[in-house]
Amino acid sequence: MRISPWIGQYILNADGDPVPCDNILEWGKWMETADRHVADDELDGGVRVSTVFLGLDHAFHGPPPILWETMVFGGPHDQYMDRYSSREAAIEGHKRVVQMASSPTAEVT
Repeated sequence: MRISPWIGQYILNADGDPVPCDNILEWGKWMETADRHVADDELDGGVRVSTVFLGLDHAFHGPPPILWETMVFGGPHDQYMDRYSSREAAIEGHKRVVQMASSPTAEVT
């Protein structure tokens, strides 16, 4: 039984797998304390590449849920973002974005 409205909220279980969380208060408490970072790299020139578990499904209209995001802060690729439906894809995507962000002339792919 749902205790609160379903807005696509997920938490990670002990194995790091996403599970739906029907209780918005439980979800909010989990989001406040959980380490949601998958990877976080500081590059030359003050550029940061961060990949996190979002906790909310960003697919909006159908499966699979999009629950991870990589974002670039600083440099020529500032605000570049990519999203993923699995932790494994997020890890691989993070590596690709770090490579891209490390080269100021790299094209956004």
